Amino acid sequence: MLASLVGYLRDFDAAEEATQEAFTIAAERWETSGIPANPGAWLVTTARNRAIDRIRRDRTLTRKIPLLPEPEATMDEFDDPVIDTVIDHLGDTGIKDERLELIFTCCHPALPLEGQVALTLRALGGLSTADIARAFLVSEETMKRRLTRAKAKIKATGIPFAVPQADRLEQRLDAVLAVVYLIYNEGYRGRVDLGAEAIRLGQLLAVLMPEEPESRGLLALMLLHHARRRARFDGEDLVLLGDQDRTLWDLPQLEAGRAALEEAIARGGRGAYVVQAAIADLQTRDEIDWPQVAALYRRLVELTGSPVVELNRAAAVAETGDPAAALEVVDSLDLDGYLYYHSTRGELLRRLGRDDEAAAAYRRALDLATTTPERRFLTGRLEKL
Repeated sequence: MLASLVGYLRDFDAAEEATQEAFTIAAERWETSGIPANPGAWLVTTARNRAIDRIRRDRTLTRKIPLLPEPEATMDEFDDPVIDTVIDHLGDTGIKDERLELIFTCCHPALPLEGQVALTLRALGGLSTADIARAFLVSEETMKRRLTRAKAKIKATGIPFAVPQADRLEQRLDAVLAVVYLIYNEGYRGRVDLGAEAIRLGQLLAVLMPEEPESRGLLALMLLHHARRRARFDGEDLVLLGDQDRTLWDLPQLEAGRAALEEAIARGGRGAYVVQAAIADLQTRDEIDWPQVAALYRRLVELTGSPVVELNRAAAVAETGDPAAALEVVDSLDLDGYLYYHSTRGELLRRLGRDDEAAAAYRRALDLATTTPERRFLTGRLEKL
């Protein structure tokens, strides 16, 4: 609904306001009048009419009125062919899921990649601006400005929001994969509903674009991590990989992840998601080959240039038995606002017997923690020093 209104109004903020207003009206009216025969069309028509009314009331926007066609339906009539197209067009695109279809719609290549991903996460991914800022390792204020710029570009250039045809899906795939990946990451931190939804979208992507190895790689990565979800928490306590009860792992999901990884590699996959899946696979083995994990992280650093990946490489180096070398890597990174930078640094300092410095690092991580399991884990680490 939001994507269709953005395409119609060419104004993301106006579309969001109209969407919220339509749902408010529905909540008030449907309770007494019942749900209409075509609730989707009712909501879109209501939102569209309200948006046009708002524009008409605002004298500074009267010049835009000629650009908006008159609605052919009232809020109680649903014979508008435009709305019929919005509501019932899945068969035209090959995308058999509305959520995935709208993600492709919002990932418009006219916007910069980070703008596509951030705007789509905000509109459709269930993430707040603060969530998205944390995912991009920037301040909430910085992310607000990025979102504002993306919305302004949509408004100024009239970017058409429509579901791309099948032959144009590939040019949007990088952004779509990034959206699904970041939705899963948010779920991995404890919001299991988002994790399951990301996997569902990943499975649909693998079917929709079976020749794309990175789609398979992302699906493998999510399945391999999600298979351990029940063992990652003990009540409200976070359980590290080495302490997890492997009998709680979902073995069928683990095997499905390994199968997806093998298929991605067989299709020539060597990209970032395939490499991450290979790392996740190694970490589920009875004996973890930490030198190999560290080597794969080095390859991932070459592919992404990400300081977070370098931080993970350092953690793997520590597991090979060299915490001093790992700390040297960590201290070279500029990640002061990142929770796991400080918790990793605290762990390395603890292993090196530098307890006072470790305590300071854990306290800094605690300041950045946003979930109860994270806070409980860090508090426990501090108590043990």
